[in-house]
Amino acid sequence: MLDYVWLVLAFPALGVLINGFFSRYLGRKLMGYLACIVVSLSFVVSLLTFWALIQLPAESRLFEKALFTWLAAGDFIVEATLRVDPLSTLMILVVSGVGFVIHLYSIGYMHGDPRYGRYFTYLNLFLLSMLLLILANNFLLLYVGWELVGLCSYLLIGFWFERQAAANAGKKAFITTRIGDFGFALGVMLIFVTFGTLNYGEVFKAAPATLQFGGFTATAITLLLFMGAVGKSAQIPLYVWLPDAMEGPSPVSALIHAATMVTAGVYMVARTHVLFELAPLSMTLVAIIGAITAFYAATIALVQNDIKRVLAYSTISQLGYMFLAVGVGAYASGIFHLTTHAFFKALLFLGAGSVMHGLAGELDMRKMGGLKDKMRTTYRTFMAGAAALAGFPLLSGFFSKDEILWRAFNSSIILWLVGIVTAFLTSFYAFRAVFLAFWGQPRERELFEHAHESPPIMTRPLVVLAVLAVVGGLIGLPHLSAIEGFLEPVFASHETVHAAEAGGILEWVLMALSAIVAIVAIILAQYMYLVNPGLPGRLSKRYAPLYKLLSNKYYVDELYGFLFVHPFQGLAHFLDTVVDAVVLHDLLFVRPFQGLASFLADVFELEVIGGIVNGIAALFNRSSQTLRRVQTGYVRNYALSILFGVVAIVAYLLLR
Repeated sequence: MLDYVWLVLAFPALGVLINGFFSRYLGRKLMGYLACIVVSLSFVVSLLTFWALIQLPAESRLFEKALFTWLAAGDFIVEATLRVDPLSTLMILVVSGVGFVIHLYSIGYMHGDPRYGRYFTYLNLFLLSMLLLILANNFLLLYVGWELVGLCSYLLIGFWFERQAAANAGKKAFITTRIGDFGFALGVMLIFVTFGTLNYGEVFKAAPATLQFGGFTATAITLLLFMGAVGKSAQIPLYVWLPDAMEGPSPVSALIHAATMVTAGVYMVARTHVLFELAPLSMTLVAIIGAITAFYAATIALVQNDIKRVLAYSTISQLGYMFLAVGVGAYASGIFHLTTHAFFKALLFLGAGSVMHGLAGELDMRKMGGLKDKMRTTYRTFMAGAAALAGFPLLSGFFSKDEILWRAFNSSIILWLVGIVTAFLTSFYAFRAVFLAFWGQPRERELFEHAHESPPIMTRPLVVLAVLAVVGGLIGLPHLSAIEGFLEPVFASHETVHAAEAGGILEWVLMALSAIVAIVAIILAQYMYLVNPGLPGRLSKRYAPLYKLLSNKYYVDELYGFLFVHPFQGLAHFLDTVVDAVVLHDLLFVRPFQGLASFLADVFELEVIGGIVNGIAALFNRSSQTLRRVQTGYVRNYALSILFGVVAIVAYLLLR
């Protein structure tokens, strides 16, 4: 079955081609179900690939499928080859599986949109790009997938481009991630210059001998690669695009935040861990950036009133957890949290979309309340997702988050402390959203009266994801860690060290502490928003400067606007109104054409055209003057001419 892994890419590519070129000939229902079918087939092939891989001995779980020679220019040869190992197999299972559920949900969510076929074309392309990124066996093919997911995010975030906010959000995402991608591209180039190849296997094999531990080259390569991850996975300072990405359709938000795009950076760092382990400075920076981002984004999520913005900042925070994990060398733990996060974050975004569907697009939680009685399935599934996000004991998020905290504790008490405080904040804002939206009394009666449950095509995917959010953590149960054992061949150089550290009473104490932290935060949220609902308002007034700072997201957007956006806008305005209108217009258009007109009038017309016409006239005049001398009209002249002719002929005959 491993030989047919290319079908994982072929099926969504087929969906892109059919919906992209023939959507006008297909019915709306057929377009949506076609997009779902091709993704489901990709998931089936992923399952079969997984099954075939686990039949092999652990040390032999690496297979490469060469498709064709892509580039060949001298010594620069790049093959289009797919790499199948435990890491890529787990990732394609998550991406295609969660992606299929999101596609199915989209049929109901986007049913009335006039660009229905285009939406599913973009959605299939997004999934195809992420799968290509995962299955690539070299850095150039990885870079192609990397850039394609960026393109798809631009197309889908700004899908409703007739709305200015959506158009701006798409451009913001594209431009911000380009900053990180610039560094990523330089990193890929430096890898080729250093190793003479872009193939993963060849680079990783040669890295220990080629790169000096902690040396400049190893540090430069990994920092440049991480720069790309910071942009793609929305870490400080390039996180600002992700909250605005909610302007796209809710299924798009779910796909970006759960299965594609933002997970690319975490996957890339885990994939290139051999290089990062040779650069301790880079590893430390990855962990620190992850921890700071996790805490920073969680504080902002505490006071957001837009339900999708709460989830967006939550994603930034949870991605910080993942980078904290890979930064301390716990790669399997980071991928484990990536997997569980895909389940509950997709569920939460689709649940938020269901709330929007039932409330005619309303997102402000301050206008909601009491929805649990009108939207029972949405409420129950959203509650399951929030509990998993909060790290409620025995749910998926609890196991994956606890694993990261344990690994962080082994590395640095400070990193663990930041992580545990962030866990408290996460649990609080997750259930703040639940209590504001679904519990209590309706805050706007008219909005509540029109609220309704979403159709089954939308609620059934919620149920599937809710089940995964509840039980998905079992694959990483301590001491029975199926996921860590499965990934061990990929991360054997480092994970085995961590495995030896695991165990003991301390691990169980820390696990119990994280469970207590989550439960206390839920109780506090219940007290503040259900038992004493006036308390948040009083606190916001009492600590107004802090509340204003958090609600305005630390004014980072305003700072970036002041430092970068407004100066360049001013420069562009200057060039447009002054230079372009006066100087460039005169320089490029007026003066050249004035000079050309003068040349044509004074030189070309008089000298060239006039000279040609007058020269032809003079030629014919002189020719006629010469010919006139032959035609005199006198007989004696003609007789003399005949005589000269006869003499000439006789002389010729005598002398030959």
